[in-house]
Amino acid sequence: MRMCPIASGSSGNSIYVGSNNTHILVDAGISKKRLEDGLKQTGLKGGDIDAILITHEHADHIQGLGVFTRKYPVPIYGTAATLRQIQLNRALGYIPPELFVEIKPDREFKLGDISVSSMRISHDAADPVAYSFSCGDKRMAIATDMGGYNDYITEHLKGMDVLLLEANHDIRMLQVGPYPYQLKQRILSERGHLSNEAAGRLLSDVACDRLQTIILGHLSKENNLPELAYETVRLEIETGDNEYHANDFEMLVAKRSEPTRMIEF
Repeated sequence: MRMCPIASGSSGNSIYVGSNNTHILVDAGISKKRLEDGLKQTGLKGGDIDAILITHEHADHIQGLGVFTRKYPVPIYGTAATLRQIQLNRALGYIPPELFVEIKPDREFKLGDISVSSMRISHDAADPVAYSFSCGDKRMAIATDMGGYNDYITEHLKGMDVLLLEANHDIRMLQVGPYPYQLKQRILSERGHLSNEAAGRLLSDVACDRLQTIILGHLSKENNLPELAYETVRLEIETGDNEYHANDFEMLVAKRSEPTRMIEF
């Protein structure tokens, strides 16, 4: 299996997940051209994509969806409420209704040789989800846009080989930064985003022998720094109540506006 974040950040998100036979995009929150350019760097074309999985309907996860699917009629998977919000979004333009495929959280489905599962997450969207993938004995997951986590989420993220997890903001940077008070409260709420510290604590809870690579994603441009996210998460793992150390895993920070390197395992 392989994973390549094409773009990951508060301004746009799309992540490639695939095997030798099946090619998937998780979200399409950047332009069609950037999607095509990012796929080209992975050796793929837009027409090679078999499915687009949508986590939720916010613009930084869907803004390229309409243009991309009008050129490449790729099935669009999401929860019923998410798909309904996409269909109501006039800024996306016309998307053929037959492309929409409803999924239900906690029910596994197949895309080619990849099994896909989704789990409910806490975010201020209609019905947001995170996704996990398995092919043979390999497993990986993508979990961003979460205001918090609980035992349900922790259990779903255990046993992964590769995990892309949100480390959206540094709490201190957010508190003293330029955002309006209401927006700060939204980000810090249970329906907002995971802080660096919270990401590190969650990783401490799900760390296991098979975990090879951690990718920190969806960093805020205004309220975080890649180096700060990296060091904060490492410190939380080092001081967490588990047997693992930060050096036991490869850790990367996903790039905001260009593809991160391909992870193959």
